[in-house]
Amino acid sequence: MSVPVPPLTLGVEEEYQIIDPETRNLHAYITELLKKDEERGELKLDLKPEFMQSQVEVGSHVCRNIKEVKAEVIRLRRAVCEMAEKSGVRIAAASTHPFARWDEQHITEGTRYKEMLDDMQGVANRLLIFGMHVHVGFGSDPASKNMMIEIMNQARYFIPHLLALSTSSPFWHGRITGLKSYRSVVFESLPRTGIPHSFISWDEYKNYEKTLGIVGAFGKQDTNAKIWWDIRPHPVFDTLEFRITDICTKVDEAVCIAALFQAICAKLIKLRRQNMSWRNYRHMHISENKWRAVRYGIKGEMIDFGIQESVPFHFLMEELLELLDDVLDDLGTRKEVEYARTILKEGTSADRQIAVYNANGGKDNHEKALHAVVDHLIEETKMGL
Repeated sequence: MSVPVPPLTLGVEEEYQIIDPETRNLHAYITELLKKDEERGELKLDLKPEFMQSQVEVGSHVCRNIKEVKAEVIRLRRAVCEMAEKSGVRIAAASTHPFARWDEQHITEGTRYKEMLDDMQGVANRLLIFGMHVHVGFGSDPASKNMMIEIMNQARYFIPHLLALSTSSPFWHGRITGLKSYRSVVFESLPRTGIPHSFISWDEYKNYEKTLGIVGAFGKQDTNAKIWWDIRPHPVFDTLEFRITDICTKVDEAVCIAALFQAICAKLIKLRRQNMSWRNYRHMHISENKWRAVRYGIKGEMIDFGIQESVPFHFLMEELLELLDDVLDDLGTRKEVEYARTILKEGTSADRQIAVYNANGGKDNHEKALHAVVDHLIEETKMGL
């Protein structure tokens, strides 16, 4: 059986922390990294600045399959880490820094960021968070656009599962928050974030987008990129963009998440071609499971709304793997998708960070323990490069 629909191409964006290796704090160094990237000439990575100068973003080429995704993530991480280390700084992949403060950060210059700060005020100031976005290609023709909306409506149900697998932000301002994805809480203070409501068609979605543009919701630059939902049609590329996850600290975790998103799309498209569909769950149902992913990660339970029971997460994850089984070989992603079981066994980055903190004295040796977490993140980010 062939892959359910072309192109289902993949792209991955990651946002990294720039770390001072002596203080272990974030370091405002993006301008220098951008200059060094330009000096690479044809080998440049096209690094992108983010809202704060202690952040750097990379984006992969369009990838035809998961093997290309892994090669791209490794290529980008390796090059950024090498460039950073030659400059005396380090790179870490986690969605919050263990102890850095947002009110001590330098904002990146530029019209886009100034406008965002003017519009969002104190909410924007707090955005000391780092994410990972996965793009799945759908094509540009009208039929593909309508299919994208249908798949988005159904795929919303599964995105809390993948947030749980990716959690990497248990700390905020030097304290354990009790949440596995504190990044999610910070980000949802912005408008047009979180889980979107469903749409009947591509036209209905574009109508919504047009209305927001007319009333000035996107600011003077009038860019519809200011729809920041957990899953959205990308405003420029012909992709369904999954934005819900924390950034994964290990390469293999990031590749697993990308493979899972692609497989979910492929499975839902296959059902569609068989005149079937996944149930379109209501926003309030999915939001409840997202909260549980934010709070407990893989260690908690989620609600199976079909049987109206709260079920241990690893049982639901096994059910998802079983659901996706008949598209994995066609996609060539069985190994990468089944790595989810390794995450369930070994814990997410958030789980490992907390373990490192406790192993190094925890509250009894707070500063040393936090520094140990930063060192751990730097080393895990480079694993497999």
